[in-house]
Amino acid sequence: MADNAEAAGDFEPEVTPGYKVPKEKKLDEILTQDKEDESLEKYKKQLLGEAALKGFPKPRPNDPRNVIVSKLLIIVEGRPDIELELEGDVAALKEKENAVVLKEGCEYKVRITFFVQNEIVTGLKYNQAVYRKGIRVDKHQHMVGSYGPKETAHEYNTPKESAPQGMLQRGRYNVKSAFTDDYTNKYLEWEWSLKIAKDWDAKPDDDE
Repeated sequence: MADNAEAAGDFEPEVTPGYKVPKEKKLDEILTQDKEDESLEKYKKQLLGEAALKGFPKPRPNDPRNVIVSKLLIIVEGRPDIELELEGDVAALKEKENAVVLKEGCEYKVRITFFVQNEIVTGLKYNQAVYRKGIRVDKHQHMVGSYGPKETAHEYNTPKESAPQGMLQRGRYNVKSAFTDDYTNKYLEWEWSLKIAKDWDAKPDDDE
Protein backbone atom coordinates (compact mmCIF):
# COMPACT_ATOMS: atom_id res chain seq x y z
CA MET A 1 0.00 0.00 0.00
CA ALA A 2 1.31 3.45 -0.85
CA ASP A 3 2.01 5.87 1.96
CA ASN A 4 -0.46 8.64 2.74
CA ALA A 5 1.54 11.34 0.96
CA GLU A 6 1.59 9.42 -2.32
CA ALA A 7 -2.04 8.40 -1.98
CA ALA A 8 -3.03 12.04 -1.49
CA GLY A 9 -1.38 12.84 -4.81
CA ASP A 10 -3.70 10.44 -6.63
CA PHE A 11 -6.49 12.98 -6.65
CA GLU A 12 -4.66 16.26 -7.05
CA PRO A 13 -6.47 18.29 -9.74
CA GLU A 14 -4.81 18.24 -13.14
CA VAL A 15 -4.41 21.70 -14.62
CA THR A 16 -5.74 22.18 -18.15
CA PRO A 17 -3.91 25.01 -19.98
CA GLY A 18 -6.20 27.98 -20.52
CA TYR A 19 -8.98 26.67 -18.26
CA LYS A 20 -10.08 28.99 -15.50
CA VAL A 21 -12.24 27.64 -12.72
CA PRO A 22 -15.46 29.69 -12.63
CA LYS A 23 -16.50 31.44 -9.46
CA GLU A 24 -18.69 29.17 -7.36
CA LYS A 25 -22.31 30.36 -7.32
CA LYS A 26 -25.56 29.17 -5.79
CA LEU A 27 -28.40 27.95 -7.98
CA ASP A 28 -30.70 30.89 -7.12
CA GLU A 29 -27.98 33.34 -8.14
CA ILE A 30 -27.42 31.58 -11.45
CA LEU A 31 -31.12 31.51 -12.27
CA THR A 32 -31.62 35.23 -11.67
CA GLN A 33 -28.46 36.74 -13.16
CA ASP A 34 -28.07 38.05 -16.71
CA LYS A 35 -31.58 37.23 -17.86
CA GLU A 36 -31.08 39.48 -20.89
CA ASP A 37 -28.19 37.29 -22.09
CA GLU A 38 -29.87 34.91 -24.58
CA SER A 39 -26.90 32.56 -24.88
CA LEU A 40 -26.63 32.25 -21.10
CA GLU A 41 -30.34 31.59 -20.75
CA LYS A 42 -30.07 28.89 -23.41
CA TYR A 43 -27.19 27.31 -21.48
CA LYS A 44 -29.23 27.36 -18.26
CA LYS A 45 -32.13 25.58 -19.94
CA GLN A 46 -29.78 23.01 -21.44
CA LEU A 47 -28.07 22.40 -18.10
CA LEU A 48 -31.20 22.30 -15.95
CA GLY A 49 -33.71 20.81 -18.39
CA GLU A 50 -37.01 19.58 -17.00
CA ALA A 51 -35.78 19.90 -13.42
CA ALA A 52 -36.39 23.67 -13.50
CA LEU A 53 -40.03 23.13 -14.51
CA LYS A 54 -40.56 20.60 -11.72
CA GLY A 55 -39.10 22.77 -8.98
CA PHE A 56 -35.91 20.70 -8.67
CA PRO A 57 -37.30 17.61 -6.89
CA LYS A 58 -34.74 15.78 -4.79
CA PRO A 59 -34.00 12.16 -5.72
CA ARG A 60 -32.73 11.56 -2.16
CA PRO A 61 -34.72 14.04 -0.01
CA ASN A 62 -33.30 12.75 3.29
CA ASP A 63 -29.70 12.98 2.10
CA PRO A 64 -28.01 16.39 2.58
CA ARG A 65 -25.28 15.72 -0.01
CA ASN A 66 -25.30 17.66 -3.25
CA VAL A 67 -23.79 14.85 -5.34
CA ILE A 68 -24.61 11.23 -4.53
CA VAL A 69 -22.47 8.67 -6.32
CA SER A 70 -24.72 5.65 -6.76
CA LYS A 71 -22.98 2.89 -8.74
CA LEU A 72 -19.86 1.93 -10.63
CA LEU A 73 -20.29 -0.53 -13.45
CA ILE A 74 -17.65 -2.37 -15.45
CA ILE A 75 -19.01 -2.87 -18.95
CA VAL A 76 -17.61 -5.52 -21.30
CA GLU A 77 -19.37 -6.08 -24.60
CA GLY A 78 -21.12 -9.45 -24.71
CA ARG A 79 -20.99 -10.00 -20.94
CA PRO A 80 -23.25 -9.02 -18.01
CA ASP A 81 -22.29 -5.70 -16.44
CA ILE A 82 -20.31 -5.93 -13.20
CA GLU A 83 -21.92 -3.60 -10.66
CA LEU A 84 -20.50 -2.06 -7.50
CA GLU A 85 -23.05 -0.44 -5.20
CA LEU A 86 -21.73 2.86 -3.79
CA GLU A 87 -24.61 4.28 -1.76
CA GLY A 88 -23.95 2.13 1.29
CA ASP A 89 -20.85 1.00 3.14
CA VAL A 90 -18.11 0.80 0.52
CA ALA A 91 -15.41 -0.54 2.85
CA ALA A 92 -15.93 -4.18 1.83
CA LEU A 93 -15.28 -3.47 -1.86
CA LYS A 94 -11.51 -3.60 -1.32
CA GLU A 95 -11.58 -7.13 0.14
CA LYS A 96 -10.22 -9.78 -2.19
CA GLU A 97 -13.32 -11.97 -1.96
CA ASN A 98 -15.25 -9.07 -3.54
CA ALA A 99 -12.74 -8.45 -6.32
CA VAL A 100 -13.91 -7.60 -9.83
CA VAL A 101 -12.56 -10.30 -12.17
CA LEU A 102 -11.51 -9.26 -15.67
CA LYS A 103 -10.09 -11.58 -18.29
CA GLU A 104 -6.66 -10.42 -19.39
CA GLY A 105 -6.68 -8.30 -22.54
CA CYS A 106 -10.44 -7.69 -22.55
CA GLU A 107 -11.79 -4.29 -23.56
CA TYR A 108 -13.95 -2.55 -20.99
CA LYS A 109 -15.24 0.82 -19.87
CA VAL A 110 -16.33 2.18 -16.52
CA ARG A 111 -19.75 3.75 -16.03
CA ILE A 112 -20.52 5.96 -13.04
CA THR A 113 -24.13 6.71 -12.15
CA PHE A 114 -24.78 9.63 -9.82
CA PHE A 115 -27.47 12.03 -8.65
CA VAL A 116 -27.26 15.81 -8.34
CA GLN A 117 -29.57 17.71 -6.04
CA ASN A 118 -29.71 21.15 -4.38
CA GLU A 119 -27.11 22.98 -6.48
CA ILE A 120 -25.43 22.95 -9.89
CA VAL A 121 -22.03 21.25 -9.80
CA THR A 122 -19.18 22.41 -12.02
CA GLY A 123 -16.28 20.40 -13.37
CA LEU A 124 -17.07 16.98 -11.95
CA LYS A 125 -14.17 14.56 -12.30
CA TYR A 126 -13.77 10.82 -11.91
CA ASN A 127 -10.29 10.00 -10.60
CA GLN A 128 -8.78 6.52 -10.61
CA ALA A 129 -5.40 5.23 -9.47
CA VAL A 130 -4.38 1.58 -9.76
CA TYR A 131 -1.82 -0.08 -7.47
CA ARG A 132 -0.12 -3.45 -7.56
CA LYS A 133 1.87 -4.62 -4.54
CA GLY A 134 1.92 -1.07 -3.22
CA ILE A 135 3.25 0.52 -6.42
CA ARG A 136 1.06 2.77 -8.54
CA VAL A 137 0.91 1.39 -12.07
CA ASP A 138 -1.80 3.59 -13.62
CA LYS A 139 -3.62 6.85 -13.01
CA HIS A 140 -6.45 8.62 -14.84
CA GLN A 141 -8.52 11.74 -14.30
CA HIS A 142 -11.68 11.84 -16.42
CA MET A 143 -13.57 15.12 -16.88
CA VAL A 144 -17.24 14.30 -16.29
CA GLY A 145 -18.65 17.83 -16.75
CA SER A 146 -21.15 20.20 -15.16
CA TYR A 147 -24.64 19.14 -14.12
CA GLY A 148 -27.78 20.61 -12.66
CA PRO A 149 -30.20 19.04 -10.16
CA LYS A 150 -32.28 16.26 -11.65
CA GLU A 151 -34.72 13.70 -10.29
CA THR A 152 -33.20 10.82 -12.23
CA ALA A 153 -29.60 9.65 -12.33
CA HIS A 154 -26.86 11.06 -14.53
CA GLU A 155 -24.40 8.68 -16.19
CA TYR A 156 -20.80 9.03 -17.30
CA ASN A 157 -18.86 6.48 -19.36
CA THR A 158 -15.08 6.47 -19.46
CA PRO A 159 -13.35 5.80 -22.80
CA LYS A 160 -12.83 2.13 -23.60
CA GLU A 161 -9.54 0.63 -22.47
CA SER A 162 -7.86 -2.78 -22.40
CA ALA A 163 -7.06 -4.87 -19.33
CA PRO A 164 -3.40 -5.85 -18.83
CA GLN A 165 -2.36 -9.03 -20.61
CA GLY A 166 0.29 -11.68 -20.06
CA MET A 167 1.32 -14.01 -17.26
CA LEU A 168 3.24 -11.30 -15.40
CA GLN A 169 0.23 -8.98 -15.47
CA ARG A 170 -2.22 -11.44 -13.94
CA GLY A 171 -3.07 -11.07 -10.30
CA ARG A 172 -4.59 -8.68 -7.82
CA TYR A 173 -4.76 -4.90 -8.09
CA ASN A 174 -6.02 -2.24 -5.69
CA VAL A 175 -8.01 0.59 -7.27
CA LYS A 176 -8.57 3.94 -5.58
CA SER A 177 -11.39 6.05 -6.95
CA ALA A 178 -12.76 9.50 -6.14
CA PHE A 179 -15.50 11.78 -7.45
CA THR A 180 -14.46 15.44 -7.17
CA ASP A 181 -15.19 18.84 -8.74
CA ASP A 182 -13.49 22.09 -9.75
CA TYR A 183 -13.50 23.34 -6.15
CA THR A 184 -11.74 20.25 -4.73
CA ASN A 185 -14.95 19.01 -3.13
CA LYS A 186 -14.62 15.24 -2.71
CA TYR A 187 -18.09 13.70 -2.97
CA LEU A 188 -16.98 10.11 -2.56
CA GLU A 189 -13.69 8.30 -2.22
CA TRP A 190 -13.51 4.52 -2.21
CA GLU A 191 -11.22 1.56 -2.87
CA TRP A 192 -12.02 -1.64 -4.71
CA SER A 193 -10.23 -4.82 -5.59
CA LEU A 194 -9.52 -5.92 -9.16
CA LYS A 195 -8.22 -9.27 -10.36
CA ILE A 196 -6.77 -9.84 -13.83
CA ALA A 197 -7.19 -13.52 -14.65
CA LYS A 198 -6.53 -15.94 -17.49
CA ASP A 199 -10.24 -16.79 -17.79
CA TRP A 200 -13.54 -15.18 -16.85
CA ASP A 201 -14.48 -18.02 -14.51
CA ALA A 202 -11.57 -17.41 -12.12
CA LYS A 203 -12.61 -17.02 -8.48
CA PRO A 204 -12.13 -13.54 -6.99
CA ASP A 205 -10.31 -14.74 -3.85
CA ASP A 206 -8.01 -17.33 -5.45
CA ASP A 207 -4.37 -16.31 -5.56
CA GLU A 208 -2.65 -17.10 -8.85
